[in-house]
Amino acid sequence: MNKFFFGILLLLGLFLACTKEKVGYDPTPYTLKIPSHFPQMNVPSDNPMTEEGVLLGRMLFYETKLSLNQSISCGSCHAPDASFSDVNQFSQGVNGTLGVRNAMALVNLGWQTSFFWDGRAHTLEEQILEPVPNPIEMHLQWKDAIARLKSDGVYRNQFFKAFGIVDFNETHVAKALAQFLRTMISGESKYDVMYKFANNIPLSSSELAIKNSVTSEEWAGFDLFKSLNGADCFHCHNGTLMQVQKFSNNGLDAIFSDLGRGAITNNANDNGKFKVPTLRNIALSAPYMHDGRFATLDDVIEHYSTGIQHSATIDPLIEFASQGGVQLDPNQRNQLKAFLLTLTDHNFVTNPDFKPLNP
Repeated sequence: MNKFFFGILLLLGLFLACTKEKVGYDPTPYTLKIPSHFPQMNVPSDNPMTEEGVLLGRMLFYETKLSLNQSISCGSCHAPDASFSDVNQFSQGVNGTLGVRNAMALVNLGWQTSFFWDGRAHTLEEQILEPVPNPIEMHLQWKDAIARLKSDGVYRNQFFKAFGIVDFNETHVAKALAQFLRTMISGESKYDVMYKFANNIPLSSSELAIKNSVTSEEWAGFDLFKSLNGADCFHCHNGTLMQVQKFSNNGLDAIFSDLGRGAITNNANDNGKFKVPTLRNIALSAPYMHDGRFATLDDVIEHYSTGIQHSATIDPLIEFASQGGVQLDPNQRNQLKAFLLTLTDHNFVTNPDFKPLNP
């Protein structure tokens, strides 16, 4: 009798295991958590945010099936602890090959107007399509990547939940990843409280406590950051995003080994210009510059203080270029660094919603 009962349970278990999940298409709109002092985000009308799409994008961000030998994912070169950048100067692809530019931090991408250091992609969806087939990155043709995903029942179900489609392709992969990346919003650093206070935006009780914890050195660094006669940083880095949407030659080289924006536009006036990155979480995203040449914040401050190199396309807003930089003294450098550390958003880099589903 016990054996018979056990056999029935076993058969029932096998039946339930083989039963396919009933999947429908009824997407739930996703509400972005945009900080009150931020501008609204322009989400493309052809890729509205949904709970199902964001979940799929999160799965895909950490999916090694998208690389040739299934060894790396997007998250391999954009690690949460490093503000979704790479701690290495250049990222390593599936064949052991190294990239030629430092992996940019993935922060507040929903407000960006161009992508990659040279701005060759105009939308987030367009940018996402490049790394998978790139031979020095994931090195997998999209048709092969899609075939792998279609062979996985979990992915088949999730694509249908997100887009109501069975025969999905790389466009849907890009859309899902873009949805996830748009949720990665950083706006809870000490700097945000300082910004609000400086712009007469009301502070909550918890923010008032943070404001009262700001040191005189941090305030002095903030003043230097904004001062024309100080560090003079605000021309390229300001506002809630801590960046200006432009390309700039910031005096790294007198002769360019990498033309940057100029290689895309074929305009000599753009040679040596690169996308201005955000300074948010800058203390976590070393090394710095498009080629990762600077290992520390002190190196960066030294560059802008005494290391500016002249060239025909140098940004005219670098007003002290003729003397090699802003010539900050040691005390000023410490103050500026103290301010830059206020840009660290610990809630952002520890947010469980941005981590792998099954770490």
